Amino acid sequence: MQAYTADKIRNIAILGHSGSGKSSLIEAMLFNSGAIDRIAKAGEGQLTMDFDQEEQRRHITINTSAAACEWKSHKFNFIDTPGDFDFVGEVMSALHVVGSTLVMVSAKAGLEVGVEKAVRLSKNEQLPMAFFVNKIDDENIDYNQVISELKDRFGRGVTPFVVPIHEDRRYIGFYDVLGKHAYHFDGKGGLVDAEASAEVLEEAERCREALVEQAAESDDELMMKFFEGEPLTDEELFAGLRQRIFEGLLIPVWCGSATENFSIRYLMDQMAAFMPSSSEKKPVLAHDAKGEWVELPCSTEGPRVAYIFKTIADPFVGKISYFRVFSGVFSSDQTAYNPSTEKEERLNNMFFMVGKKQIPVTRVEAGDIAAFTKLSNTFTGDTLSERTEVHKLDPVELPHPYLTLAIFPEKQGEDDKIAQGLSKLREEDPTFEFAANPETKQMTISGVGEMQVDVIVSKLKNRYKVSAYTEPAKVPYREMIRKKVKAQGRHKKQTGGHGQFADVWIEFEPNLESEALVFDEKVFGGAVPKAYFPAVEKGLQEAVHEGVLAGYPVVNLKATLVDGSYHDVDSSEMAFKIAARLAYKNGLEQASPVLMEPYSSLKVYCPEEDMGDIMGDVNKRRGRILGIEPREEYSIVSAEVPTSELGRYATDLRSMTQGRGFFSMEFARYEQMPDAQAQRVIDEAKKAQEQ
Repeated sequence: MQAYTADKIRNIAILGHSGSGKSSLIEAMLFNSGAIDRIAKAGEGQLTMDFDQEEQRRHITINTSAAACEWKSHKFNFIDTPGDFDFVGEVMSALHVVGSTLVMVSAKAGLEVGVEKAVRLSKNEQLPMAFFVNKIDDENIDYNQVISELKDRFGRGVTPFVVPIHEDRRYIGFYDVLGKHAYHFDGKGGLVDAEASAEVLEEAERCREALVEQAAESDDELMMKFFEGEPLTDEELFAGLRQRIFEGLLIPVWCGSATENFSIRYLMDQMAAFMPSSSEKKPVLAHDAKGEWVELPCSTEGPRVAYIFKTIADPFVGKISYFRVFSGVFSSDQTAYNPSTEKEERLNNMFFMVGKKQIPVTRVEAGDIAAFTKLSNTFTGDTLSERTEVHKLDPVELPHPYLTLAIFPEKQGEDDKIAQGLSKLREEDPTFEFAANPETKQMTISGVGEMQVDVIVSKLKNRYKVSAYTEPAKVPYREMIRKKVKAQGRHKKQTGGHGQFADVWIEFEPNLESEALVFDEKVFGGAVPKAYFPAVEKGLQEAVHEGVLAGYPVVNLKATLVDGSYHDVDSSEMAFKIAARLAYKNGLEQASPVLMEPYSSLKVYCPEEDMGDIMGDVNKRRGRILGIEPREEYSIVSAEVPTSELGRYATDLRSMTQGRGFFSMEFARYEQMPDAQAQRVIDEAKKAQEQ
């Protein structure tokens, strides 16, 4: 593959709802460019971009992948992204390195949630975008209805560049609005000249008028020309439309069929003409060695700066790191400096990627996308630059994983294998987390949604040969007493020779000023020698980790040693530790202990029409609505909800809002648990102890 300058490179992310045909579209474009020699069908599990074992098994895209191809003196770098909402982090990482997005819309399904999310994410990154209405060859398609839905949702900037031509309900061609020409398909992916019906010409004229008006709005002089009724030249029309697209004010709409390769070559011509090149992307901001912001124009003359946006752990090749060069030139057999790890990397192998196929390359210039292999100390979100001229790009702020489950090996003793496998998988997908919880004695895995966690468990089995299963994670409850009591702890043991003796009286009372145990002593007359005070305190500090109701830690407790007795020979620190624990158990059982449950502060972002369902659901979860903040696109419902009621809230919210809603939560406080719910937790704890 020849080298291309930044002005000839188009970096385009393909977005859309799951099943809209993103991978199939790239398959057709790769075939048209000669990068592959046949078009695989989605159902065959052999699509170029869906090469991961899990993707082939599930017939969906899970990982971001890249494909480079040449097209009529241009180079395309296509980034294929998942449509399932659990993998939105993959989409966000991809958008950090592209210059534009192509949003897939199913002609049959119309405006789906995935389309809305794709547009929102594109706008967040201020990326120019276009729509491709796919599956236009399906039966009973209403293209105008799809356009109407897009316009209603995203504004007048949505403007068709083509009008489909049907015959006997079959999609046989299209009319090029700008070129004023009709085409039919030749059955081989190409086009032949054709005639358009009066109905098609009438629709095309309406679309052209809208495009002319859009172009005129790009420049004051063109606007004056437009108002005076003077026609715009082809050059003015082209330049004006490009400007409006770059500004995000015009969203072109093209249509076709990816699986049948209808209109795909025309689409590639249009993207080469209208989507921005790498050189036209705004300079990125980076931190220099002093931490100050500097602009990095896309130029081969600038300092070397590349951003790692995706990592794949290939079982045969090793680690593959996808990168975009923002400035300078990277060559093989060089070294680069990673300011995040403060280590240098040897750049031995560089490739242009076409799915999993690797095309060796020795030089990658500013504006291009490629991959390194076998980087040992560089991960997703890292920057590679010069040690002598350090630059660091901010990593993408990825979604927080709020679905937490406990994960267990199916075979005992394989916990370490699970941890090692998860550690390697997290290099691929930094949007999930895992940790060992010492309090609940469980290993937990946190993800964006259940699909993501299920994929991770499958990868553990297939790649690292460790079978695991998940179940709801234990909630970290607390216990607390409600009244002041005085209790004795007496430990006496005689076994011949030195025995063991210690006797203490301790007052226990609630202490809301401190969650941790507060120890005090008010012993008179040397009833307990001072030398044993630390042993009493240590015994209590160990005891509070396990309460008397259900074995959860005890909080907000004050313990005061007030009396006791000792033996000159048989007393010891160990004896007083044991006596303190006995007093603790006796005292807490009399002090009206209660179970405390954690509450989370919840913020739900949802469309206004779903607010009633959201608030009703919060009430069912024993939550309290704190406020509602109406906004233009999303309303925010603030609430406090028992954490135990939010175990699978990510899945439930998605169901309630058809995937449109999202949320954030953080720990708020502990509150006393209602008796009915508390008794259920206590009974479950006792049952677990018996087992």
